[in-house]
Amino acid sequence: MPRPELELLAPARDADIGIEAVNHGADAVYIGGPSFGARDKAGNELPDLERLVKHAHRYRARIFLTLNTILRDDELEAARRLAWDAWNLGIDALIVQDMGLLELDLPPIQLHASTQTDIRTPEKARFLQDAGFSQMVLARELTLAQIQAVAAQVGEATLEFFIHGALCVAYSGQCFISHAHTGRSANRGNCSQECRLPYTVTDAQGRIVAHEKHVLSLKDNDQSANLAALVEAGVRSFKIEGRYKDLGYVKNVTAHYRQLFDALLEGRRGLRRASSGRCRFHFAPDPARNFNRGATDYFVNGRLEDIGAFDTPKHAGLPLGHVTQVGRAHFELETEAQDAVLNNGDALTWVDLQGELQGVPVNVATRLAGRTWRVEPNAEMAALKDLRRGTAISRNRDMAWERLLARPSAERRIGVDLYWRAVEAGFVLEAVDEDGHHAAVAAARALEPARDPVRARSALHDALGKLGTTIFEARAITIAGDAFVPASLANGLRRDVIAALEAARAGALARLPRARPVEPPLPYPEDTLSYLANVHNGRAAAFYARHGVKVVAAAYESHEELGEVSLMITRHCVRYSLSLCPKQAKGVVGVQGTVRAEPLTLVSGGDRLTLRFDCKPCEMHVVGRMRKSVLKDAAAVPMQFYRTRPAKRAAAS
Repeated sequence: MPRPELELLAPARDADIGIEAVNHGADAVYIGGPSFGARDKAGNELPDLERLVKHAHRYRARIFLTLNTILRDDELEAARRLAWDAWNLGIDALIVQDMGLLELDLPPIQLHASTQTDIRTPEKARFLQDAGFSQMVLARELTLAQIQAVAAQVGEATLEFFIHGALCVAYSGQCFISHAHTGRSANRGNCSQECRLPYTVTDAQGRIVAHEKHVLSLKDNDQSANLAALVEAGVRSFKIEGRYKDLGYVKNVTAHYRQLFDALLEGRRGLRRASSGRCRFHFAPDPARNFNRGATDYFVNGRLEDIGAFDTPKHAGLPLGHVTQVGRAHFELETEAQDAVLNNGDALTWVDLQGELQGVPVNVATRLAGRTWRVEPNAEMAALKDLRRGTAISRNRDMAWERLLARPSAERRIGVDLYWRAVEAGFVLEAVDEDGHHAAVAAARALEPARDPVRARSALHDALGKLGTTIFEARAITIAGDAFVPASLANGLRRDVIAALEAARAGALARLPRARPVEPPLPYPEDTLSYLANVHNGRAAAFYARHGVKVVAAAYESHEELGEVSLMITRHCVRYSLSLCPKQAKGVVGVQGTVRAEPLTLVSGGDRLTLRFDCKPCEMHVVGRMRKSVLKDAAAVPMQFYRTRPAKRAAAS
């Protein structure tokens, strides 16, 4: 059976953002270390990670380190040392892609399978569980039925699923277009996001099907409406995308899902939060106010036509109003909402006559009357393309909202019950928190009756409840006896018992054990692996050989695949999104039989990519070759794949 805890897993670009993710309700945070993370511009030094770990563990929240790039042979020893550093800091798990790491002398830390391991089938998920993974993030493209099928085969490892944020159009780990065009490998943390570029689509006869459209750019993932169904399907860790995102995004989106999960858990037996404490927010969470490309729940409820952000990969923002007048140095707009307020520094957007998104920052905003505002833009009016009377205006940066989230915006408190009683030798104060941890302190003092018992009891109650600078809040305070208690004594015992309770919590925090791989090693579901397996070092090749794989090809980054290959494999289908799928034509008079799944071509500058459609699994392949400039520059980068004989598990030397 899946574990009873539901885990809200938030991203962090740095330790400060990670701390705020915890404060806003995250049960776990994933973050990059000094190197080898799949977001190469989101690295963190070890002292910062230690600071985050200490804060998270106060709430029983966990920290996962992303060690999830593919590695060269010459990088394995550094990766092994980083794994041990993470363990010694108190990191709870490593998120990994490269199976070569499992051949090294790693600490007894939990291993989580990265999204880059491309888990789409029950067979692969079961294999990774049996190989020693405690948690695994499933492919974003799975439906509820497919998730249930995986859960039926995976009884010990925790299933993780992305519920919010940007969507990679390709199956994770199955995209090589960035490396082919720029030399920047997505598998090594440096994606150039070729999928967000505009392309012209032509058919087999060379006719233009779509002109300069972002046909590989998807809307953003939002599973807010599907959480209960995902829980029923077997998901227990719910992941927010965004290790490049700013503080406001992480605060807002984490708070949004914390509220949804708290409501879902209310009154449900057999399920509970994975960490301690309740959150109070000083703002109303609203994910639509952060950068987004529109929302989709992708394939969770089956294939949908409207999943693409084909017009623009940018953030249009929320509708604000429309232009009423245009002057030489300003324009006026009328807001839709009576209480809408414009701010200096806001950013406004509109769509020009060619369907392209335009935008401009606000230099000065002045309310004229009611809902009418005068806007002096931070640009010449002549440069504001197609801004005219009647143009619909949206706002994609609200300075008031950003200032709100820049301030302290949440409190997270752990419930504690306090018990005060007088004993023959003095006073005893006990504390029991919501997790059942207990602490007690005592003070020797001669007892004397209070002159005004009612007033004295009230003052003592107030003194014991002053927990505002701690991580606790009093749920109940029980006072036995009417003896006189000096305020200094009450305050001192309160501080002492809270310190003792924190120490008890820290002492009870157990490191979750690493899952033991099944022995003897079980066979991998396939006996031949192509470049799609991302094997970039000898230890990874040895891992697959131990598990029965007979042929292992080198990763694409090794430059051994130089011809035309699938640079991207995706469940998103351009033909379907453009209403050109033969399945869509089924039963349509005059159309059925005339629409075929012939290849299409993507054209961007001098690049031509072929779209091939595999209709049986309903997948699309983006086929192309490596640019000559990438091959020319590759000599300066040690990317060689070194084949070795299958070896026993050992430390990297």
